[in-house]
Amino acid sequence: MKSLRLVLGDQLCRSISSLNGIESGRDIVLMVEVMEEATYVPHHKQKLVLTLSAMRHFADALSAEGIHVDYVRIDDEGNSGSFTGELARALLRHRIGRIIATEPGEWRVWAMMQQWGTCFDVPVEIREDDRFLCTRTEFLTWAGGRRSFRMESFYRHMRRKTGWLMQGGEPEGGRWNYDAENRKALPADLLLPARRRFLPDAITKTVMNLVRQHFSGHFGELDSFNWAVTREGALEALKHFVVDCLGRFGDYQDAMKTGKPELFHSLLSPYLNAGLLCPNEVCESVLNAYRQGVAPLPATEGFIRQILGWREFVRGVYWLQMPDYAKTNFFNADRQLPEFYWSAATDLKCLHEVVAAIRTNAYAHHIQRLMITGNFALLAGIDPAQVEEWYLSVFVDAFDWVELPNTHGMALYADGGVLASKPYAASGAYIHKMSDYCSGCIYKPTVKLGPDACPFNYLYWYFLIRNQARLESNPRMVFPYRTLARMPVDRRRELVRQAETFLARLRTI
Repeated sequence: MKSLRLVLGDQLCRSISSLNGIESGRDIVLMVEVMEEATYVPHHKQKLVLTLSAMRHFADALSAEGIHVDYVRIDDEGNSGSFTGELARALLRHRIGRIIATEPGEWRVWAMMQQWGTCFDVPVEIREDDRFLCTRTEFLTWAGGRRSFRMESFYRHMRRKTGWLMQGGEPEGGRWNYDAENRKALPADLLLPARRRFLPDAITKTVMNLVRQHFSGHFGELDSFNWAVTREGALEALKHFVVDCLGRFGDYQDAMKTGKPELFHSLLSPYLNAGLLCPNEVCESVLNAYRQGVAPLPATEGFIRQILGWREFVRGVYWLQMPDYAKTNFFNADRQLPEFYWSAATDLKCLHEVVAAIRTNAYAHHIQRLMITGNFALLAGIDPAQVEEWYLSVFVDAFDWVELPNTHGMALYADGGVLASKPYAASGAYIHKMSDYCSGCIYKPTVKLGPDACPFNYLYWYFLIRNQARLESNPRMVFPYRTLARMPVDRRRELVRQAETFLARLRTI
């Protein structure tokens, strides 16, 4: 039976399940660039370039194998602009016995796929996405009847399953978690590695021109694009991380530095999320470096935890909780997203630095996302839906399955504790400890009140005061609420007054 095999833009993996058993010269691979996917949020220009260029390179690689690829470009005449419309048009072009697809990463596309069985007069087979280390069914079994989910428990389950960093039934080194060793501030004189850049080739330059023409209003700079767009380039990026960065990754994974958003981070998430790399091979490369004595155990464990633990965990939570997950709003936060999240025009140096770097690179590492942009949104009470759309719009690695739980549950605690055990709220002291952003800022992280006070300081206490009824019974919030209870009433009133004055002056779009 002749099959039409649909490959989506985040499934650029030769071993993707929709391509298993493909018959060259008989089956047809359908790949489509559609306006609906390019614009459901205003994606960063660099994400559009990476996705479209990687798709075109992947299609060429399949064609080089002798596979018939039916490729529809976004500016082709007659492009319907949607997956469903392009499948319908493809069925008119080809005599097909069935459609084969791999389950998508995003709920809205999954809901669309459920309609295809009645839309088309051929069978539709949707296969499991087996690139992940934990299937959706396995996660459902692990979750059981739990009302809340903790990554640490899941991570230990996955360590036992894979045997990674295990000695018999015990964790290598005698500890499951080396997080305490992975929280060092960055020394001012530490030499940072020169990061691997990938110059745009002819295909990428064509796509960049297309994005300039059709998506000029989207966020972000384009001329600084230097991401890999092929499997070969992604493998080079993986090797660069393991050889040049992994050894120091653990020590400084939480650190932040002005003008240096990358530090020792892997920068591999765009390739993992698009399918150019698979999590198993990435983790095995890091584990091999550890076994060869190239990387210390804390750095290795810290990286494995991000992939085997956190990445797989948030995917499981996403599919378990959707579609209602995004509708929760534990704090009833409703403030509009400040304009500086797009413009970087703020006198808060930490926020200016991070947003400006995102505009240039389409990237920020996890602490910049959680403890700068996310922390401010949490403390200021910004509407979760607006924050989540922003996160999905500005990062090169942003797909709903990974961005929504990280933002909704981790950064904003909007799910009320389904994913995280407490809100990740912090004052200016944390930012001062883990970065050099406070140097040269007009606000002082050590000043709590008055015109020189860091806004994160009074916003932190305002957040606790405003949400005391919701949070004071949380065991992990005992100490800050004890401190608040000892605070003089006049000081509490002044904190509230200054916070509300600051928030009232925020410019919004």
